Amino acid sequence: MTVDISTFTTKVINNVENVIIGKREQIELLLVAMLCQGHVLLEDVPGTGKTMLARSIAVSLGIEFNRLQCTPDLLPNDITGVSVFLQHESRFEFRPGPLFVNVLLADEINRATPRTQSALLEAMQERQVSIDGKTRPLPRPFLVLATQNPIEFEGTFPLPEAQLDRFLMRLSIGYPAQTDELAIIKSQRRAHPIESLEPVVDGRDLLALSQQAAEIHVEESLEDYILRLIQATRSHPDLSLGASPRGSLALYKTSQALAAVQGRNYVIPDDVKKLVPLTLAHRLILKPESQLRGRTTLAVLDGILDRTELPLEVRANYPAM
Repeated sequence: MTVDISTFTTKVINNVENVIIGKREQIELLLVAMLCQGHVLLEDVPGTGKTMLARSIAVSLGIEFNRLQCTPDLLPNDITGVSVFLQHESRFEFRPGPLFVNVLLADEINRATPRTQSALLEAMQERQVSIDGKTRPLPRPFLVLATQNPIEFEGTFPLPEAQLDRFLMRLSIGYPAQTDELAIIKSQRRAHPIESLEPVVDGRDLLALSQQAAEIHVEESLEDYILRLIQATRSHPDLSLGASPRGSLALYKTSQALAAVQGRNYVIPDDVKKLVPLTLAHRLILKPESQLRGRTTLAVLDGILDRTELPLEVRANYPAM
């Protein structure tokens, strides 16, 4: 039986909202990333619910979840796994690391050394690890949620731009509204709601749903609009590095997935505009003089969106845009 993407994701979102209150949009965007089989970088201050969000989605999908606390003494083998020699059997046995899971939360990824970061990001890109001359595929679906603390950088190893480019999206959960925070306090008065959360869908359907999302229609004129936005980042006077082709693919695929999640079989301009800052901001590099003037990549993208006009064909088909 064919599963409807919107019905599937709505069940998950409603279930996760029993734990993560007032953040429906962020939950939806994480599911968009999962439909694209992409990874997400969560930049936020401690205590905003990043771990609970990852756990809640994994539980709701009925798939495996691991949390990896990144520290400077973490080694590549600590995440990929290691071959252990069994003396009584005179052979090596592979013990898989925390990477062999469906959803991995890499907490404070910038506290791991560059060597360990590279091992993790290689697995994210290739969806496999090579140990002792043997390649081992990772489970599917496979999603990495990596977190960074934006206010504390002492003793950290910031991700280089080439590695940031591996993340499909960069998100922030943010503080809850006052009414939502009151609801959070009351919901955890006796026990944490994550303890009673149950699966509501079969997470194994995600791979088939990813194929469905890839079939969502994107008009040629809207494809041209996406590419003109990308090109604008490559010639912007405030940027020394614009969005890569991986960035244009990220914007295109997430627009398709967002349309599917919202119950449409076609992409509209608002899908693209909403996802531009989430899929492109972390891929851009500001010129030093622009940084000194207080410019940000988000401000640059806002200006590009304002100046890049929608094609006439798009405006004719979507008159409200």
